[in-house]
This record gives sequence, C-alpha cells and structure tokens, in this order.
Amino acid sequence: MIRLEGLHRRFGPRVAVERIDLVVERGELLALLGPNGAGKTTTLRMLTGFLEPTSGRARVLGHVVADDPLPVRRRLGYLPEGAPLWPETTPRDLLAFCARVRRLETARWRRAQDHLVEALQLGEAMRRRIDTLSRGLRRRVALAAALLHDPEVIVLDEPTAGLDPNQKHAVRTLLRELATDRVVILSTHLLEEVEALCTRAAVMHRGRVVADASPRALRRRSRWEGAVTVRFAGIAPTPAALTALPGVESVSGPAADSAFTLFPTPGDDSGALLQASLLELARGSRSEVAELRVHEGRLDEVFGRLTDRADPS
Repeated sequence: MIRLEGLHRRFGPRVAVERIDLVVERGELLALLGPNGAGKTTTLRMLTGFLEPTSGRARVLGHVVADDPLPVRRRLGYLPEGAPLWPETTPRDLLAFCARVRRLETARWRRAQDHLVEALQLGEAMRRRIDTLSRGLRRRVALAAALLHDPEVIVLDEPTAGLDPNQKHAVRTLLRELATDRVVILSTHLLEEVEALCTRAAVMHRGRVVADASPRALRRRSRWEGAVTVRFAGIAPTPAALTALPGVESVSGPAADSAFTLFPTPGDDSGALLQASLLELARGSRSEVAELRVHEGRLDEVFGRLTDRADPS
C-alpha cells in the first residue's frame, strides 16, 4: 500500500528527513512517533504530495506520488497540521463542498456524512459557523472532511490534538474501525496515543527512523521489562548481595519505604531468572519478602533513550 524508498528532504543546509525506508501494508495502523522537530510532518507532506522530496520517492497504491499525484489524492485522505478550514462557513456546507469537488454521488456522501457526524459527535455543530467552534470541534470537522470520500489510505498529522478524553476515545474508535481494511498513518508525540491505538510505531529522531516495531516489542526493549521492586520484612539483604544474584544487572535503592528495584540482565528469560534468584535468596537467609512487584517495560523510557533524553524516573 505504501513504500518509502530513501525518502530525503533538505531545507537549505538543514536535513529534515534523512533517507527513510518504510513499507506499510493494508490493515496496519502506523504511528510516526517522535519529539517536535523529528521530521514527522515533513514525511507526511512528502507522502501526500504536498512537498517534493529532495531525493528518494514515496509510492502509494503503486503510484510514485511526486510523478503521478492525482490518482493518489483521489484515494487518500489527509488531515494536515493545523487543519485549515473556512471560518465563515458551516461544517454542513464544508462537507457538501468537499463532496462536490470530489464528484461524489449524493447518496454516497450523505451516507458517509451521517456516519462521520455520529462517530465524531458533530451533530450539535453542523449548522454553526466554523469560527464559533472550539478547537476540538474544528479538528473533528477537518477529520470528517478528510474521510468523507472513504479513502483507502488515511494520513493524519496529530489527529487528536486539542481533543478532550471523550473526543479522543471517539476518534480512536473510528480509526480502529477504518484500519481493518485500509492503511492509517498518523504522526504523534503522545505515547498514550501509540499504546491505545497503533499496531506499529516508527520512532523518528533528527529526521531518521531509529526504531520500527509494535508498541509491545518496543516496550520489551525497556530496562523495566521484568524488573522487580521488592520490600523485605526484617533484615534486608545488602545492595551488593542483591546485585550479585543471577539475572540481576543493577539495583536501585533502598527507597524511602525500604524497597529495592532490581533490573534484569538483557535476555528473553532474564526477568524469570531474577525472580527465582530473589526468592531463593529469601529462603536461604533471614530476609522475608513482604512485597514484590514485577514491572512491564516502559515505552517512555525506550522513547527517551532513542531520542537522547535522560531516563525518566
């Protein structure tokens, strides 16, 4: 469905996107995840034909976008950054205009409009001027305009920006529904968005893709995957004794509540080995485990490490 081949964009001396290679298949919901300035928006603009690459190419549905943009745009829905809209019109008139421009049959676009109005909770806003709507409503109107023609490829730049939790839930539900037989690509810097919605995340940093995997696979790269926080009753082992246990890479603590956190050595079974070593130590000493908690990997820690940010506490 989508293939990016050495996609590269330079603005003067500054490289915004550096030779990206990505393949996205039908049914995937891919996030371009990265901090501000990582190159996410520039990548989406090249993918949708609104910006020509300096080198490389983007293929969508078999077409090279820069060479043959119209067949791509007919089958692609794009929500750009900022979601520009005509402030003096109403959502109802805007969607009707979009339908006329795309030459959609009346019955078809009215069915699509009714579905989108319900899914995006736009009923109250359809007859009001756009310049009187909240930021969240304007964002959802722009999303409805991008989806009205039932596109096969959906490209969204920060689709839930400005939405409250209920509105985010409605948008995410709709996107999951759409992604079952389409491609959905969205840019975001919100980790919660990736975990709640996406089947895959390509982490961007300084114009490059530095990781590409499912959210679960990314979490498994975290030093917190399989880590154990333990609190002892009675005499606690020393940090040195805990560090010497098989499967333990490092130890943090004791904390204010006398708890230690043990981080496992890298490896598929390291978490289980760490737990077994810890319980064996407790059985063979005067220490008694009063509390034990096993951690899952943390996407924020992986993201921070990939994007040169300090490990969050």
